[in-house]
Amino acid sequence: MNSRDIALFSAAAVLGAVSSAVAFSHFFNFREPKSSCSHNGVVKKKPSRQNPFDPAKRNGYLSWDDYFMAIAFLSAERSKDPNRQVGACLVSEKGIILGIGYNGFPRGCSDDKLPWSKKSKSGDPLETKYPYVCHAEVNAILNTNHASAAGQRLYVTMFPCNECAKIIIQAGVSEVIYYVEKQLDNPDSAYVASHKLLSMAGIKVRRHQPQMDQVLIKFYEL
Repeated sequence: MNSRDIALFSAAAVLGAVSSAVAFSHFFNFREPKSSCSHNGVVKKKPSRQNPFDPAKRNGYLSWDDYFMAIAFLSAERSKDPNRQVGACLVSEKGIILGIGYNGFPRGCSDDKLPWSKKSKSGDPLETKYPYVCHAEVNAILNTNHASAAGQRLYVTMFPCNECAKIIIQAGVSEVIYYVEKQLDNPDSAYVASHKLLSMAGIKVRRHQPQMDQVLIKFYEL
């Protein structure tokens, strides 16, 4: 073996020893964070807890508006509509939830046998979802077990159309809080009419201004 081969062999041996030492160090120095628990290979971070002797309430809790709007958004996740999921939450004057709803077909009508499409290739409206779907606002009002909605607030993820506005007015809802309005730049007649009806009926309408960017829900052991 000449001097060049010896040098290469020595360099390879040193490199291998260093790599083994690094791997050995990482393996034995690894510690799972005390604030987490592993389940099926997933490390989950437990929520931080306040000092048990601290008499102050915690910071970062939801405002009432964010709370009710978040419930409306959560309800929308139940919708099977592939294009738009809408949720609604009806609340009493005292902040009690009276009913929640989302857009879907009437009870007893199979959502596997009716169309979810927005348009029909043949131009037949019966091949679209619109003749069959119940809107979230209507479902929230009807889900109150026939309790009066008079004087109550309705939180809805999307501004109601004219057909829903009529039912909202007839139910006696006093305020509508919405998150987003469809086609703000060029609203269609159904939403222009909705604004007009709600205004004429004296129903307060306002857009929700969230105090938090998001509400993250995780399932973990408390």
